[in-house]
Amino acid sequence: MRRKIPSTGALISFEAAARHESFTKAAQELSLTQGAICRQIASLEAFLGVELFRRSRRGVKLTEAGLSYSRRIAAQLDAVERDTLSVMGQQGTNVIELAVVPTFGTQWLLPRLKDFQHHHPEVTVNLTNRTRPFLFADTEFDAAIYFGDADWSGTESHRLMGENPVPVCSPALLAEQKGLSPEQIANLPLLQQTTRPYAWRQWFNAQGLNIPRDMTGPRYELFSMLAQAAMHEMGIALIPPFLIQRELLEQRLVIANHQSLASPKAYYLMIPERKVESASLQAFRDWLINQSYSYSQQSLGPKLLTDPVVN
Repeated sequence: MRRKIPSTGALISFEAAARHESFTKAAQELSLTQGAICRQIASLEAFLGVELFRRSRRGVKLTEAGLSYSRRIAAQLDAVERDTLSVMGQQGTNVIELAVVPTFGTQWLLPRLKDFQHHHPEVTVNLTNRTRPFLFADTEFDAAIYFGDADWSGTESHRLMGENPVPVCSPALLAEQKGLSPEQIANLPLLQQTTRPYAWRQWFNAQGLNIPRDMTGPRYELFSMLAQAAMHEMGIALIPPFLIQRELLEQRLVIANHQSLASPKAYYLMIPERKVESASLQAFRDWLINQSYSYSQQSLGPKLLTDPVVN
């Protein structure tokens, strides 16, 4: 069945005229005559059965319907242009569209991607932030790295590493002390992670403590936000050490207590079942698992190691 879609030329002419609220300026931008713009928009209005512009001696002005339609069309034309440029830029390459949780992507994955590019120059990896599961069929993503329990329908999962967060804070909060006891930590402002709302409760319970205020305190969605708040002496935060290696090395953050929070959840690479035979994804999967395993074996000290990889 034929789609109910106007001509591309009419839509482009309308978008330009709507943006300028001028047929003359639209004609100049598109290197057309003003008469051609008028005819394109008239044909579009006839197709829609809706008046998009009010004409007067002073010029043209969008109607309410025209204003609403122009906003939608502009967004759709922008999307078509992005997709077109993306395809043009991908000639001769294999592209992996990867959804990744933000702080893991910037702090752990990105510094290592150069190695993947060195070994697989024919593959391009694009990263987009996503913090929660989604339906692969509704997106352009080829794979995802997320934190959870691997319960993601229609996917093949590969465990990368656990989090094992520890309490960290600004050195100023420690003063002259080498560390803080759980009881001392309980009296400090507790910085909360939005997607880990029970983290502090679980940490205190593991130390045999029941703290009534364990879920109070400002909440931040990203670990990078938690780290910034902690560095600015706003409180103490539970953060996986591998996400703040530079901050720990530079002593902008210090580990206040070396008791880590064990969690059954972990970071996973999720590949939709329809994509598992992709050669580029297989190369990326093998490289990523190897990187995770190598990292877990690094001599960073017992408190900075993550869990070993389990396939």
